[in-house]
Amino acid sequence: MRKSSRRDKAVAKTIRVYFAAPLFTQAEWQWNLKLASELRKLKLQVILPQDRAEPMLTGDERFDAQTLFHANVSEIEKCDVVLAVFDHADPDSGTSWECGYAYKASRPVIGLRTDLRAGGDDSDRSINLMLSIGCREFLVVPLNKRNDIGFIARHVRDLIIRTTTAD
Repeated sequence: MRKSSRRDKAVAKTIRVYFAAPLFTQAEWQWNLKLASELRKLKLQVILPQDRAEPMLTGDERFDAQTLFHANVSEIEKCDVVLAVFDHADPDSGTSWECGYAYKASRPVIGLRTDLRAGGDDSDRSINLMLSIGCREFLVVPLNKRNDIGFIARHVRDLIIRTTTAD
């Protein structure tokens, strides 16, 4: 990985990242928050859909699936890039839908896989080839770096910058 420059940090401040990931378990929810926090420290603007859902899930607002759906679609349309977490034996269906929508909307998708299990029909990335090929970039986290959220965030940031500044 190359060392990031001041220019990279300045560019990152203007990049809106839609963070597509499963968020149904406490572990997923907390991991998403940690990675989003690390990416924000690296000066990326991260849109984390669970932030919009949280007041509905805690009972502070009435749960409204239509509102969540339209908010997420709107954020995908406004973003510069989608970061998609493809963990589990079969990646999350909502994340997969968001990636398909982003692809059709010409938003680049960066895939991230931390899961050590093999799966899917793309042997290099261990996911379904439709998701794999739909990604502009992809990071499979090495086993020895699974606990290093800073490593993951820095690599993701570098892929985001490369993807959004490439012509």
